[in-house]
Amino acid sequence: MPQTYSRSHGLVPVESPVPDPMRLQQALARLTVLTQMKHDNGLTAAGGQVAQDIKELNEKLLSSNAQLAIVNADLEAFSYSVAHDLRSPIRQIAGFSKILLEEYGPQLPAEGRRYLDKVIQGAQQMGGLVDDLLHLARVGRQALSLQVTALDSIVAAALESLQPECTGRRIEWRIGALPSVACDRGLMKQLFVNLLSNALKYTRPRDPAVIEVAQMDHNGEQVIFVRDNGVGFDMQHASKLFGVFERLHSASEFEGTGIGLATVERIVRKHGGRIWAHAEPGRGATFFFTIPPGAH
Repeated sequence: MPQTYSRSHGLVPVESPVPDPMRLQQALARLTVLTQMKHDNGLTAAGGQVAQDIKELNEKLLSSNAQLAIVNADLEAFSYSVAHDLRSPIRQIAGFSKILLEEYGPQLPAEGRRYLDKVIQGAQQMGGLVDDLLHLARVGRQALSLQVTALDSIVAAALESLQPECTGRRIEWRIGALPSVACDRGLMKQLFVNLLSNALKYTRPRDPAVIEVAQMDHNGEQVIFVRDNGVGFDMQHASKLFGVFERLHSASEFEGTGIGLATVERIVRKHGGRIWAHAEPGRGATFFFTIPPGAH
């Protein structure tokens, strides 16, 4: 008699049950009745039609996704081209306005100098916006160059480039041990520069500012986070965080173009990860993101 093994009790041989001919006949009879009922009720034809509808919907979905990818690529190319072409005239406006103010300012009335100051400020703001748009467009167009990299070294490089923003401030940095991940080093540095610059900006009213970078395990997933004790925001508006030109604070409170976090989100998504945030007004904000093994 053939033997099998019970998995619940280890490798202990147990006898296989002998099929009962009467039970087999009863099962076959029930199967015949069900098949006939399915045919009589038109379920066979309906099932075939449903399968055909699903197939057509899948084909339409694939076609729509392909068209959407083409449109997105065209929009990125257009954004890059427009932003690139705007840089030169904007710099000329700012540069010549500054020269005019420096060389002919004493001959101008106070109102004229004030107008020129406004022109210079507007041109500089527009120049920053164009630069940020170029960064965003480049992220979308740039192919990933993946290499296993220690995030500690990337955070250190990001902090070094942000030193001018730290001048004259009391900042308590809490940098934890970070993992090594397969990532594009240049894009990952841009991600940390944007997140840390964001933390520096919104902790400006705090003395000292406390900014933390660390990792945690969340449901078995490795999560990196950047936390600050800044002004925070209302979670009701969290859906706007990663949109282009979206701002949760007015320009009179905090400067910015509303593109930095959109760039961060695109970098994370390009690596196959996800990003989210949690905050409370007046109690700081935390940005969490994942970079899965073998980024896309």
